[in-house]
Order: sequence, then C-alpha cells, then structure tokens
Amino acid sequence: MSAAAPGATAATTHQSHHDNHFRSFAETPYQNHFSLAPKTLPKPYKHLFSNTRKIAVTAASSKNPLKDVVSNDYSFASYFDDDDKPREECGVVGIYGDPEASRLCYLALHSLQHRGQEGAGIVAVQDNEPKTITGVGLVADVFNESNLSQLPGDMAIGHVRYSTAGSSMLENVQPFLASYKFGSVGVAHNGNFVNYLALRAELEEDGAIFKTSSDTEVVLHLIAKSKKMPFLLRILEVCEKLQGAYSMVFATQDKLVAVRDPYGFRPLVMGKRKNGAIVFASETCALDLIEAKYEREVLPGEILVVDKYQGVQSFSLVPKPEPKSCIFEHIYFAQPNSVVFGRSVYESRCAFGEILATVAPVDCDVVIAVPDSGVVSALGYAKKAGVPFQQGLIRSHYVGRTFIEPSQKIRDFGVKLKLSPVRAVLEGKRVVVVDDSIVRGTTSSKIVRLLKEAGAKEVHMRIASPPIIASCYYGVDTPNSEELISNRMNVEEIRKFIGSDSLAFLPLDNLNKLLGSDSTKYCYACFSGKYPVQPKGN
Repeated sequence: MSAAAPGATAATTHQSHHDNHFRSFAETPYQNHFSLAPKTLPKPYKHLFSNTRKIAVTAASSKNPLKDVVSNDYSFASYFDDDDKPREECGVVGIYGDPEASRLCYLALHSLQHRGQEGAGIVAVQDNEPKTITGVGLVADVFNESNLSQLPGDMAIGHVRYSTAGSSMLENVQPFLASYKFGSVGVAHNGNFVNYLALRAELEEDGAIFKTSSDTEVVLHLIAKSKKMPFLLRILEVCEKLQGAYSMVFATQDKLVAVRDPYGFRPLVMGKRKNGAIVFASETCALDLIEAKYEREVLPGEILVVDKYQGVQSFSLVPKPEPKSCIFEHIYFAQPNSVVFGRSVYESRCAFGEILATVAPVDCDVVIAVPDSGVVSALGYAKKAGVPFQQGLIRSHYVGRTFIEPSQKIRDFGVKLKLSPVRAVLEGKRVVVVDDSIVRGTTSSKIVRLLKEAGAKEVHMRIASPPIIASCYYGVDTPNSEELISNRMNVEEIRKFIGSDSLAFLPLDNLNKLLGSDSTKYCYACFSGKYPVQPKGN
C-alpha cells in the first residue's frame, strides 16, 4: 500500500521498542475497573493521543483453519432483485461494557440493514468465552429471543452482509470466529482487500486451508500465523499487509478492537452509552437507535483498543494518513439520518438536488423521486426550483424475496412490483424525476416507461451524482466497467436509451465545490477511473 510504504522502514528501526511498549501495555493492567476517564478520550481528537505512538509494521501469514461455528439452518429461495444500483458490502457493530451487548448489537444491526441483506451474525463474549450465531437472510430472519439468549456477555460484534468477495453461502456470513494458539478472535469487516488473491495464494502455498470464499478470512489466518505479542501487535502487523478498504471490529477474549484503513474508504464511528459502554458502528444511525452518544469517527489509519483496564487506547497505522473516503456513502449507501465522514447525509443529498436545479433547470409541473434513495435530493431540487414535490412513485418494501424462480418474462415485471406510479400526480404533467445514480441504465428506462404509461406528459431525469464510468474495488459491488452505461455512452446517448425527454447528472466539479476544502479527502474513482489504491485482480 503506497501510503504505508514510508512506515515500513520505521518499523524495522523501532520494532523492538514497539514490542516492549505494547507488552507493557498488555501485562501491566491498572487496578481500576473499566472506565472512560476523560484522559482516554481527549478533545479535540488528534490522531496521536498522549498515551500512544504512531507505528507502521510488516505482516506475516497463517495456516490456521477457522473454528466451527454455530449457525441456524436457514435456507432461502431465489432473490428477485431488479434494482440497478451499486451495493454496499456490509455494516459492522462492536459493543463493549454492556450486559445486554448481544441484544444491543441485534438492534444496531437492524438500523444497518440497508447495508446488507444477505446474511447477519453476532459474536458475543462472556468470561473469555466467545459464542456466535450466523445465518442467511435479514437480521429478523436470523435472530429471535431464543437464540439471542444463547449469546450472553458484555462484549459483542455484529455484521450484516452483502457480498462483494465470495458467494452468498452460509460459510461466508460474518462475523468469523477462529481459535488459535493464543485464544479466540472474532472479526467483522466492511470493505474489500484489493490484494486478496495474492494474500490467499501466499497463505495456501504455506499450507493454509480456507473454509470460505470471503476475503475477510485472510485476516484470521494472518493473525494466527503472526508471532507478535500482544494481540495489538498482531493487528498492526496484519494491517500493514492489507491493501484496500477495511473498517473492522475484532472481539478477543477480553478486548474490543476497531480498525480503519489509512485511506478511510469505509465509515466507522464511535459512541458511548450512558452506562459507559463503548459502541462502534458503520453509521451513526446505529448509535442513535441504541441510545449511544456519538463521540467521533475512528480516524483513517487508526486502531482503537477497548478493555476494562485501560479504557480506550488509540494507535496509528501510518504517520500521515491520506483520507480518500467513499463519496457514494453520501450519495446512496448511508441512511439520510446518519452523519458520515463528519457530514450530515441528509444535508449533502439536499444540496445535490439544489445544485441540479441550478445547473440543469427545466420547465416542469412536479418533482418526484425514485424512492427511497432519491427522495432527499428531490426535495432539494423542488425547493430550489420552486416546484412542488409530490410522491409520484410508491415503493413496495415487501418484494425483496420471492419463493419462485422467475423466468425472464416474469422478471421484466420487477420494477412494476417494486414501484407503483400515482396517476393522479403524473397524468398530463411535466415531471422531473430525481434518482441517485444510473449504473447499467436498465432500471431507469423501465421507470421512464412506467411514468409515461401513467400519463406523464414529459419525463425529465435528474441524477444526483456524476456519471459512473469505472468499477469500485473498495467494498462496493459494481459491474465491470464495460457494463456501466456511462462508460459506453455520452449523456445524450443515455437519454435516448432510457427514453427520457431530458437527462442531467450532478457535475463532478460542482460536487467538489460543495465539499470545499474536504474535497481532496474523498474517493471519486467510480467517476474518474483514478484509483487511490490500484486494483490487482482481487
């Protein structure tokens, strides 16, 4: 990883000192119980805390197979999904210091369900013994009062999954739990390692046996093979070898650890409940649901370690992180009520709509949204244009799964099953319809046809993001670049393809101006094809 390269030399020079520092950290516990004294969470939050050092180290590999896990025997029929959207890989949660940790984790995962619907799992730790339950499907499909009662303890990590690396089989559902020479460790990961195939090949060459097709499993093998002590040094060593996007939470027998890659591609935040329990989550909406006060982001390149002896400790992977956070979190992935990368998602989307109304105005009678992700941007457009916003499309939230194998002829009804036009809003009207993005263009063409069949006189499509011309390799499931319609066609050609009367995208320059001085801290690879970390055929 290019950003970490300068630290590799430093690791060789200072490794012995780091070993001694962290061994002391692990073997000299304070006498007080778990607490979060102000000194452990200073403000303002610097990347280097008074009790930490900036570190970069090198990594190793592992032969350790995964421990067998307890999973409910959930089977599911074919997913009937006609959405033409990028897909977020997953959401993660970590909780330390609450006797209801697993139940709180379950609730937090509910609020992150939009980040992954293929599987869910929780690892809970009581008396240094981890237990796990994972299953395929939604959070409500996997968990109930009976199996949650099997997850006691005051520490838990959780995960909701949409796969970008690995198939949807049960074995790939996280968190993963492994046992090795020095104990057990669970991990939940949001992101994607661009060097996954190289790492896996190296590990298999060394004798490793893999149980899953998920890129996350390499982390456990690397941890198990590392000879560093204590556990924190293992994490540091492993992360130096990882390239790409990772926001991860680990549960050991006595510690909760949160890690974010030096580019900060994927979000990860920290909160605190009134009883002092620490919570990590992919989005602040999860903190809100379980009444945890937002404290701050886990910084790019930061490792946070929580235990009962020293509270929260912060360590750095690299001296000078170079944030390249995913702008699509604000465009589509995150919930509107979340604060992501220090910005309100709702306010961002509203501003996207206002920009569109300014740079691409059109005479119209009504503004509607493609629900749900286009709603806030449509509100911004309508406000700026001085045109009423109305609900012209009604989304059904009960069509996610069917128990039939649909033929292509039936599959063509996918959009109609999910989106129902309101003729009273549309008939005889010049309609602006706002959506968050266009990927392949297939869904957009069906929506335009749906609106015109409902009587719309004109349909003007406005997209609250720049054209997507390149695939993402940092934890987002997007098609190959050749399948992206904006990679093959210009705006006018796309307009003709989808059948709208006009089409406009959010200009990238205007997006940068909106972000101001923070614009350099975001990743725009899907709009520009310029990758902060080069993909390596992972």
